[in-house]
Amino acid sequence: MKILLVEDERDLVDALAAGIRKQGYFVDIARDGREAIDLYYSTVYDLIVLDLNLPYIDGLEVLELIRKDSKEVKIIIVSARTEIEQRIEGLDKGANDYLTKPFSFQELLARIRSLLRRNFIQNDAQIETKYFKCDLVGRCITDLNNNMIRLTSKEYQILEYLLINNKRPISTEELIDKIWESDSIDSFDTVKVHVSTLRKKLRNLFEEDLIEYIPKTGYIFRG
Repeated sequence: MKILLVEDERDLVDALAAGIRKQGYFVDIARDGREAIDLYYSTVYDLIVLDLNLPYIDGLEVLELIRKDSKEVKIIIVSARTEIEQRIEGLDKGANDYLTKPFSFQELLARIRSLLRRNFIQNDAQIETKYFKCDLVGRCITDLNNNMIRLTSKEYQILEYLLINNKRPISTEELIDKIWESDSIDSFDTVKVHVSTLRKKLRNLFEEDLIEYIPKTGYIFRG
């Protein structure tokens, strides 16, 4: 997942970028509206966090320019503009969410997760591999002959998350955060047990290790 942070307050944007990267996202930074537009047209982003008070090009104008090009990319406005009319204007111009400063970093992360999950369901209803298909709406796995592959709820969630993020390794900590939503000590062993069982099921079905563990990095789907 790739996120663009557009914010001219250097300390704030650096802190936000560091925190979001720890969650496993790739993050680019733009410190003014002109740089934001340049980055947008040169890179594909899944989500943009956009301040409104920007040098060179105002955030609302940036929003309008992006929306003329794409209705798909998710945009969260973060702004000190708190008047209800200003919030309505931002949403009417195409923002998916609006967060007023100061805000909780955890709340921002929750809104990012919510919008990205919604994006997958709306735009990527099915993921196909050379071995099976993952139905993101029906939340099921079928082989290429449309036979159901029986997985537990947690095994399905793990496999779905690895498929969605198939270009990067997923750490145990990230699986806990995204699927278990817990940081309790026993969650680490719980995740390992579920992943191990899932890997064995897939190996028995397809005679190949489709999930690889990269030491000190995480799990990645290789099918």
